Order: sequence, then C-alpha cells, then structure tokens
Amino acid sequence: MSIAPAALRLAGTVAGLVLVAAQTTTASAAPPPRSPTPYTAAWSAPLSTQGRYIVDAQGNRFRLKAANWDGAQGSWTGSGSITDPANHHAGQNSNGIPLGLDRVPLDGLLADFHQLGINTVRLPFSNEMIHSTTPVPDNAVGANPQLRGRTPLQIYDAVVGALNESGFAVILNNHTNTSRWCCGVDGNERWNSGQSTQQWADDWVFMARRYAAVPRVVGADLYNEVRRDVLDDPNWGLGDSHDWYAAAQLAADRILTEANPRLLIVVEGINWTGVPVDGLPHGRPMLTPARTLSHTLVDAHKLVYSAHFYGYTGPHHSGATGVGETHDARYQDLTREQLAAALDDEAFFVEESGRHYTAPVWVSEFGIGSGETNAAARAWFGNVTDYFADHDADFAYWPLVGFAGHDDWALLRYDTAGHRTGILDSGDWRGAAWQHLMSAPSTTGPVAAVPVWRMLSTDHGDAVESLRVRATGDWDAGAYKAACPDGLRLIGLGHTTGRGLCTDAGAADLRSPDAGQTVVVDERYVPAGGDWASGYTKLQCPPGGFLIGYSLRGERLSAALCAPGRTPLSGTGRTVWFDRSDNRPSGAAGGDFAHGDYKGQCAENEYAAGIAFTTRFGSRPGPDALLCRTLH
Repeated sequence: MSIAPAALRLAGTVAGLVLVAAQTTTASAAPPPRSPTPYTAAWSAPLSTQGRYIVDAQGNRFRLKAANWDGAQGSWTGSGSITDPANHHAGQNSNGIPLGLDRVPLDGLLADFHQLGINTVRLPFSNEMIHSTTPVPDNAVGANPQLRGRTPLQIYDAVVGALNESGFAVILNNHTNTSRWCCGVDGNERWNSGQSTQQWADDWVFMARRYAAVPRVVGADLYNEVRRDVLDDPNWGLGDSHDWYAAAQLAADRILTEANPRLLIVVEGINWTGVPVDGLPHGRPMLTPARTLSHTLVDAHKLVYSAHFYGYTGPHHSGATGVGETHDARYQDLTREQLAAALDDEAFFVEESGRHYTAPVWVSEFGIGSGETNAAARAWFGNVTDYFADHDADFAYWPLVGFAGHDDWALLRYDTAGHRTGILDSGDWRGAAWQHLMSAPSTTGPVAAVPVWRMLSTDHGDAVESLRVRATGDWDAGAYKAACPDGLRLIGLGHTTGRGLCTDAGAADLRSPDAGQTVVVDERYVPAGGDWASGYTKLQCPPGGFLIGYSLRGERLSAALCAPGRTPLSGTGRTVWFDRSDNRPSGAAGGDFAHGDYKGQCAENEYAAGIAFTTRFGSRPGPDALLCRTLH
C-alpha cells in the first residue's frame, strides 16, 4: 500500500487501535451472489506455476495484469474520530469495504475495470474485517442498495462473487490485522502484531475455505509489507516468533492441505528492517533472502513471490520525509540503469531458471499520482513501467478505485454522482506509460514444462513436504525429518546444515503410485560386494528404490526415506563425496541450496539411492556421500 512520505512514525507505541469483538469463525461458506453481468473469460482456473511463469488450467501463460481494489483492509489513519472522513486516508472513509460502492453500481465498476484491460484484482482485507459483526452504514453502499444491512465480510463476499462472474481472477490479500491504514509503525507491521501466528493461520484457512467453491479465486497473498515495529525486525529463517519465512511456510501448507489446494500462494519479501537513521543498518531486504533460503510447498507449482516498488522509497530509503528520512537514494533518484539493477537484485533474480528459488515474481504494488509534478518521480514511473514491459512482468497497480478530489493515485476516480475520471482520460499523464505496459509484447499460449528444483531445510524443524509421506505418520519420532514434495526426488544434500535439494529433472515422478515407502536405518540393503563408501555407515534404498527424504538427530544422520520406482531402477552407480568440499556437477542446476556448507549432488540423469555418514571420533556425523545411479 502506498503511504504518504511523512506517514512513517518511528518513535513511541501505537495507540488508539480499533479492536472489534471477535465473532467465532467457522468453515461454512457463504455463497457470494451472482453479478448481473456474466462474462466469458479467455482463461480457465485454477492457476499454477511453470518456472517463472503463471499458467492456467490448460497450461497457457496467464500474466497477472492486475490492480488493487482497496478499502476492505481499512482506511482510518489511527488518530481522531473514526467517523470523521478527515481522519481516513486521503479523506476516504472506506467503512471497511472496497471503495466505490457508495457511488457506482457494482456492475458499472466491473465494466470500467474491463476497460482498463486488467484481468486480475488483488483484494485486500483485514483480520478485523473477518470477525466484525456490525453491518456497514447504508450510505457506504448507497449505489448498491442490495448490499444494505450486511457486514463487511458479507459485502466482501458479494464483491468476490461479482468479480468471479465477470471473469476476473481474484487474489485475496491479508493486508492488515486491524482495519487501519497501513504501512508505518501502526500495529500492523507483522502478521502476528496483536494476534498469534496460530490465529492468523486459522483466519487464512477460514478465508480459503470460504471461497473454495468460487473458481476464479486463484490466490492467497499471505501478508502485506512485513516490516519493523518500534523495537524489533522481522527476519527470514531465524526460527523465532518474528520469522516471516517460517510463518509463510506454515500458513501456505495449511491453506493447501486444509482449505483449498487450488490456490497460488503469494509470499511477499520483507519490506523493511532496521531504523532509518544515517549510520545505522536499515533497508529493504525484499526477496534477497530467498537466494539462500527459499520456500518449498506441498505443491511444487503453487509458489509466487512478490515485491512492492514506489518511486519515493528506495533500496535503503523508508520513503519518509522529516522523521525517518535518511540520505539514501530513492528509486526515483536512480538512473534507468541503476533502477534496473536494483529491481534485478531485490526481486527479479528469482525468475532465473533452474534454481531452488525459481518462481514467478509479482510486483503486487506500484503506482504514482496523476497530479505528480516532480520530474524525477515522473521519469521513474516511465522507467519502471518500461522495465515491467521489457521483462514481461506480472504486476498490480495501487490503487484501482478512489474518490475524485481525494486520491489522485487511483486509476479510476469517482465523484459523489458516480462520474468517472482517471487514467482512461486523455489528460492523465500516466496514460502513455500504462498503455505501453498493457500492450507490450508478452509470452502467451502454452508454456513448456521445465524441471523443478526445490530446497529442504531442517534448520528449526521438520520439512516434510510430501502429502503421501505425511499420510503415513511420524516415520522417525524425535528426529527432524525432510521429504521432497510429491513428484520430486532427493538429488542433493548438505554436509552439516541439514539442507537438501529435490527435483524432477530427467524423470517426472519416479514413485510407484500403489506402493509404500521404506525407512532405512542400517545397512541391510547394501548388497554383498557393494561397499560404495568403505568405512562409512551406508543407508541404502532397497533394490529399485530411490531417496525422497532423510532425517537428522542434531547434526547426525538418523534415517533415509526411500520410495519404490514406478519402473525398474537399477542403473550403474557412483559415489559422490562431499565431506571435504563441494561435489556437484559442473554448472549444476538448483543453485546454492545449502549456503556456506559443503554440498553433494547427483547429475540430472541420476537418482540418489543411498547416503553414507560416519560417527568416528573427530568427524562430523552429517551426510558425507551419496550413491548416485543413472536413471536409464
């Protein structure tokens, strides 16, 4: 969400938060009403990923050409009377529902959205909205009297249903905890600011279930602009209560296993860490931590990463003026080349093919005001939209709807009589850049399948991403366990970090569909004369089996998890040692899946059939060698 540069507040505690008594959330769905204007879309749900691209149910590229229809996340700025529009962002009281329903009939809004050319709507909500039992005032839905008497969630239902019927893809976005304008130090800094991670994940399961029967609800955008509060930073992988990596992993797997396996899971990078004072560490990590620690979900084709870019912020600039302002460059201060380098470094490296982090990158927020007169800001908007066009990027403009005379950032602005102005008008200077972005050449049609590479991390707990393995229960009680997502096989291991690498390169889904799995804890499957790691303990799969997982007790290897192949597996073998140095094929795909550790990896035309380790004095007890066999 865009914030006024002066809105970042970095001292003192946040006061005056609106706390609404929670109602009990249930899993029952409230079927959204139909829109009066059905629309035949040229794509089919659900969406999934193929390398750096999002694809539809037919395997065709679906580029997210999106905008943010805000309001349901809240608009109150946190001070003064909540009933006074002057105390709401840009003087716009959203009443906790998507903006514009007081001014334009719902089908009229959707018709205008189609004129923009967008195909997707990012639809923010707050956790407070989910639990509110108070109907919105009648004037909040003045142009849509059929919505009178409904709670914010019920109106959200109606909006979701109308967007679905009109052919738009809908991505649910948990924007705030409280219904308050985001994104300074405002009590909404983290997913668990003012609530537990458990409650946050429970709310996500509730929302995903609620719209599971609405086909064009295609994604769950887990949380908006995770950032520092007064005292603490979020982190990516430390395993504590501020670990955004772990929280996103937890919520994503719960959504896919308990609520709706059809959804894309959108994980935004960390928006801000540190205190913005010259001389102290501070900046926007964005997606850079994914280089060495990326997410692996139970469905290897559902992960999308996202990032936000605004001209008045910067790689190390909070976007503030006055308090919180530093001498770091803003994005609008960068040359065209410097901006491209920053975008590559902070986000778009994720789209590099053949890496454990490879995924689509969605710039789910960017924008600028139609009244902007600063030449640098205007140049930035042209440069950033050119970059998105040249890189065939997925994007979502902020915001979609606003009030005339209030929010000149909005693509479409409506006065109290429902008359529209905005980027579709010839006088809007943003129009040329917008049209270039919307019409630039883009990949379309079928997207060829590419190998999947995913990492496993047992840094702070289990990483069992196979649904088939989960269904068998705890296969090594007391140990940290890791298993590749269904359809992938284990192909690499770290020596001391407990990290692993999974892939389907060279062979899609080797596992037999009707057989079980074997937990190997000793050398019983090592054949006579088959000592491929002399002097080391060898955990080898049964004949015809291959590695899909492993477990650790501390640093020590505990067990190997093997699955039988769907076809005979008996290729020639070789030993890949990695106890004293890296041992991966030249130019190996997958990337640095065990950063700072020695790594071993089989070739793409091989599968791993065994792991060797030692417990002799003075040696590390982690994996030392892999038995790699050819696939064919």
